[in-house]
Amino acid sequence: MALDFRRGDKRLTPLSLFSQSSLTDIVLLLLIFFLLTSSFVTNFGIRVEVPRAESSAATDTQFISVAVTKEGEFYVDGDLTARGALASAIRQARNNKPDGTVVLRADKDAKVDDAVRVMNVSKALNLKIIMATEQGS
Repeated sequence: MALDFRRGDKRLTPLSLFSQSSLTDIVLLLLIFFLLTSSFVTNFGIRVEVPRAESSAATDTQFISVAVTKEGEFYVDGDLTARGALASAIRQARNNKPDGTVVLRADKDAKVDDAVRVMNVSKALNLKIIMATEQGS
């Protein structure tokens, strides 16, 4: 026996107007989610435009990365380092990687003096130096 809970003999008319407000909310939330997660994926670190070269060397985990930006900022293994603390930061990185080689990633618009400063510190610490470049076509 089926129970009918409708009042009287009234027939329910189908909904002729569909509200899209909940669908719009879901699409907006998905859009925000994908925008936020895509910005996390594309964050690769310090943006430095290095010059081009015809030959290249493979990177290794024993490399100490030193980046010099065109604004004159120094980054040792991704950490912002003051100009005066550059030697101690590279020395600390060398202690963590005893067989390390310094990979100098200087922006092509950076001052030559800043790159030479990194080279001098590396030479004083008896570290090998490699200049990072983009591979030419």
